[in-house]
Amino acid sequence: MDDNWPRFLKTWKPLVALAEASGVKIAIENCPMSFSKDEWPGGKNLAISPAIWRRMFNDIPSDSFGLNFDPSHFVWQGMDYAKVLREFQSKLFHVHAKDARLDRDRLNDVGLLAYPLQYHTPKLPGLGDVNWSAFCSVLTEVYDGPVCIEVEDRAYEGSIQNRMAGLWQSGAFLAQYLPQQAEV
Repeated sequence: MDDNWPRFLKTWKPLVALAEASGVKIAIENCPMSFSKDEWPGGKNLAISPAIWRRMFNDIPSDSFGLNFDPSHFVWQGMDYAKVLREFQSKLFHVHAKDARLDRDRLNDVGLLAYPLQYHTPKLPGLGDVNWSAFCSVLTEVYDGPVCIEVEDRAYEGSIQNRMAGLWQSGAFLAQYLPQQAEV
C-alpha cells in the first residue's frame, strides 16, 4: 500500500481536479480486484477498506471523489458492511446490490489467506451472506441514490435470459428492503 501511494496520488489528484472542474463525480468501487492467482494477495485496487478510504479522502479532499459501495466485497474480507455506511455517507455516490456466499467448510480447509475464489462465491442479492435487512436499514437512512443490481452469479450468467431472470429475482428480493417509486 505505502509503496503504491505516491503513484496513487500522482494519478488521481489530477483526475479528481478535472472531475471537480467538469461537475462530475468519481466513485471507486471497494472491490479488491483479485480475480486471478497472479493478483493475489494485493489485487488491483487500493480502495478496499475504511482505513484506506480515510487516507484517500484525507489526501485528496473533494466532494467529487467518493465510493461505489458493494457489500459483497466486505463479506469475504470479514468486515462489517453496514457499520461503515454512516461514517462514509457523504462519500457514497453509487451502491451495488450483489451478495457473496462463504463456503465455511472450504474456508476451514484453505484458510483466510488462500486465494479468495477458493472459499467465496459471488451471488445474487438474497442468495449469499449479506444481511440485507440490516444493510438496507442503514443504507436508506444515509443514502438516497442509485442501487444497481450486479448480476455476478454463475447460475445466472449463461444467457441473456438467465441474466434477465437474475435481475427480476434480485429486484423482487430487494423490493422488500428499498423504497419503491410509486407509479402515477
